[in-house]
Amino acid sequence: MQTTAARPLVSVEESGAFIERFSLPPTREGALSGLRFAVKDIIDVAGYATGCGNPTWLATHPKATVSAVCVEQLRAAGAACDGKTVTDEVAFSLIGENYFYGTPLNPAAPDRAPGGSSSGSASAVACGLVDFALGSDTGGSVRVPASNCGIWGLRPTHGVISVAGVLPFAPTFDTIGLFSREADVLVRAAQVLLGGEPVPRAAPASIHLVSEAFELADESVRAALAPAVQGLRAQYPGRVHSSSLADICGDSKAADFGVWFRTYCSLQWGEIASSLGAWIAAAQPEFGPATKISFEMVNGFDRSRLAEMIAERERLARGLARGLAANDLLCLPTTPAGAPLRNSGQDRRSDYYRRALSLTSLAGIGRLPQVSIPVATVANAPIGLSLVGARGCDMHLLAVARTLAAHLGAASPDA
Repeated sequence: MQTTAARPLVSVEESGAFIERFSLPPTREGALSGLRFAVKDIIDVAGYATGCGNPTWLATHPKATVSAVCVEQLRAAGAACDGKTVTDEVAFSLIGENYFYGTPLNPAAPDRAPGGSSSGSASAVACGLVDFALGSDTGGSVRVPASNCGIWGLRPTHGVISVAGVLPFAPTFDTIGLFSREADVLVRAAQVLLGGEPVPRAAPASIHLVSEAFELADESVRAALAPAVQGLRAQYPGRVHSSSLADICGDSKAADFGVWFRTYCSLQWGEIASSLGAWIAAAQPEFGPATKISFEMVNGFDRSRLAEMIAERERLARGLARGLAANDLLCLPTTPAGAPLRNSGQDRRSDYYRRALSLTSLAGIGRLPQVSIPVATVANAPIGLSLVGARGCDMHLLAVARTLAAHLGAASPDA
């Protein structure tokens, strides 16, 4: 299948997206022949050091001897690797500003942050420097930058794409995700990483507009997304309904996004301490100001509450599993507002961050696939509409999203 190659909109230097450029050819011909991709710098590429956005990490780790499994899959399917992209420090942010390596360009809104932590991968795709890119998504690190930069972003079902060769951060939430400017490229790359699963033709049975999620977003976001929601209703008449999480999950507590937020943060903090604590104690790394604040929260978490939080997560996840049949979808704003202004001092304590992480926690806790579709702008900044599928139904989710985007004329940023 022939695909138009990425067309650079700005130079590599202007983008600030790459931490290191190189060219690795495909190892075989395949479904992705002719396409080029970039790799977030928490993902191993053989012969190159993985820096994880922090100079101390770079200095204390050797070059990778083998590539991450996901990189090998893509090269074996015909894609060429063009380099490694900037990430927020140890992937611990949704903003996209790195104290040491700078802020990659958000070409759709140059005065705005690109979103993190897969900031460079989103920027490289949005700038037209590569056809698609690998990121990681634990708490929104693909979905948020995709929304901010006006491109497609996929977080898959947890556990279906190998994370071997990827920084372990919060393992029960960590996933490998994808960015692309085009729906078809996203689908083709996802098929490769998902083991060749075909694209189903089944229409969604029910699409739930998550009422609490829309209420959490700014009024301007709701207004901007209204035409896309109306398009969803037109595309699937009688199947789109406004629904409360309490009804979907059969649990009154599920209607409170504060419960999802606290549960997610508690478990993330507990797992980060287990994954990175020994290295931090031994290496005594320097962190940027925002990252220091994040680790203060990690260190302040009472680990005696882990069992309680795990039980809470599983209760919420079971509710979602009961409420979502195989061909059902959830619909929600990807982010609660347009991207923050660059250098605006946003960190984990801000209202924007709390609301963004609340929205992204839904798929994380449920281990569900989510795709962000570029459909609208708010104050000249992109905003995405997200669809969330049932666990393991990634290709059905992508098929519906591609159909909707074609109906709305949102299949690429140039549409």
